[in-house]
Amino acid sequence: MDRERLVFEGWIAAVGTGSGTRVVVGHWPRSPFGPFSDVMLERADGWRVLLAPTAETAAYVSAVYHFDEVRTVTVQVRARDRVWDVSAGPLALSFTLGRRGLLGLLLRVVPRPLARTTSWAAVADVLARFMAGVRTRGSSRPGVRQWYSAGDLRPIVAARARFDGRDLGPLAPVRPPLRFGFGSAPPAPALTRVVSTVERAGPGRAPRGRGRLRPSCGRH
Repeated sequence: MDRERLVFEGWIAAVGTGSGTRVVVGHWPRSPFGPFSDVMLERADGWRVLLAPTAETAAYVSAVYHFDEVRTVTVQVRARDRVWDVSAGPLALSFTLGRRGLLGLLLRVVPRPLARTTSWAAVADVLARFMAGVRTRGSSRPGVRQWYSAGDLRPIVAARARFDGRDLGPLAPVRPPLRFGFGSAPPAPALTRVVSTVERAGPGRAPRGRGRLRPSCGRH
C-alpha cells in the first residue's frame, strides 16, 4: 500500500487556562500546504474544536487528529519580541515567552539536519517521556504515524484568551491531558519549535512545492 509522508516545520504553543480550556496553536511557515496556522482547543467538558484557515487544511488535520467540531476561519499569528498574538475566528489569544530553561538550551545545540529526522524524534521520545511525561512519536488513527522533532523550547509565562466572547481566565497548566492525538502537550505551558512528520496510508496526497519559508516570524 502506498504511504504518504508530509513534513511541517514551525512552532507549537500550548497553554492551559483557569476555565479549564486548553489551547494548542500550530504555526507552520513551511508546509506542503504553504504557510498556515491552525488552532486546536479542548474545553473543560472535553469538547474538542479545530480552527483551520481553509477547507483543505481542515480536512487534512481532522483526518490525522480527533475533533468533535471543525470550523474554517481566518487564522492569523503575529510574533513580536516575546509576545505572540493569535486571532482565529472566535478565539483571541495573546501570550508572553520567558527565558529558555536547560532543556531549551540543549535542544538548540542539536544540529538542524539531525533534529529534522525521524530517528532523532525516536531518541527524543525516550527523553521526553522521562523529562516531561510526553511522547514525540506515535499513532493517532489507524494507518497514521507521527514524529515530532523539537529544536527549541521556551516557557510561556503569561497569557490572555477569549473564546466565543468569554474570558478563559488566567494562564494555567495544560491539564487534564489533551485528547487530540496519541499524546498531550507538556503540563507546563510552552512554545516549541518542531519538525512534524506525518505518514498516512492510502490516496489523497497534499499539494507539493508550496512550502517556502515566509520571513514573518524569526527564531525566538
